[in-house]
Amino acid sequence: MIKKPTLEKVIPSFGSSLLVKKHVAFLKDNTPLWHFHPEIELVYVNKGKGKRHIGNHISYFNNSQLVLICSNLPHIGYIDRLTTNGSETLIQFKPDFLGEAFFTIPEMEKIKNLFERAKKGIRFNIQIKETIGPKIEGLVNLEGANRIISFLEILDDLATTEDYTLLNANGFAFETSPQNSTKIDIVFKHINENFSEHISLEEIADLASMTVPAFCRFFKKTTGKTFTKLVNEYRVVHATKLLSESQFSITDICYECGFNNFSHFNKLFKEFTGKSASKYKAEMKNLIQ
Repeated sequence: MIKKPTLEKVIPSFGSSLLVKKHVAFLKDNTPLWHFHPEIELVYVNKGKGKRHIGNHISYFNNSQLVLICSNLPHIGYIDRLTTNGSETLIQFKPDFLGEAFFTIPEMEKIKNLFERAKKGIRFNIQIKETIGPKIEGLVNLEGANRIISFLEILDDLATTEDYTLLNANGFAFETSPQNSTKIDIVFKHINENFSEHISLEEIADLASMTVPAFCRFFKKTTGKTFTKLVNEYRVVHATKLLSESQFSITDICYECGFNNFSHFNKLFKEFTGKSASKYKAEMKNLIQ
């Protein structure tokens, strides 16, 4: 049965034009959903680990992250867990939350350009993250004009830094309609739950109520990738998680992630990460030490 489109309804608290919330415990029963919303989203995770899936980008983060996601850019919003004293602070706001013309004035041009870049998803790197993270957490304790002023200062800092990475950097801005989001939600949830097993095209096309050829065309047009490539990316991202966190051998991790051929796993891992699994594991071990 096809579900309704996963359009998230964002409601700021009374008397506020933007939603600011912080939590210090990951809710295990909070099912991750492929969703979108008209609000722009800025999220800062301090001491947490998890998988990020924004547009057609998939990666694993360890310790912290700071990302900016534009309106209607689909993403799966969840973390695996927060570490000791960890927290996640989320800010969601309409592009015109200060009025339709505010970000069109000359003084706001850099922030307007920031929102344009955010159509591809932005991950901010270590230096700016360390500077901005505490300011984002501080918004929770501010109210009224002080909160708005502080938030604009944060946006200005993000707009002027070059310490960032575009997550969908190939120029493909992944935006979707509610109708497409319905089918993609079903597909991504199935991949997320079953990537360690074989998923046939017939099986996934049937879930989306489509023929295999129609599904392949739809999936490539919607995500910019073939179904097989995206499933393999899920598997490699999970492998990076296991390589950094577990004591499993690389061979065991290969099969645990759904690959049934070790040389194929090594080839795809290097294509995706730029290094071999053994080199990645050694680097993560040195980093932890």
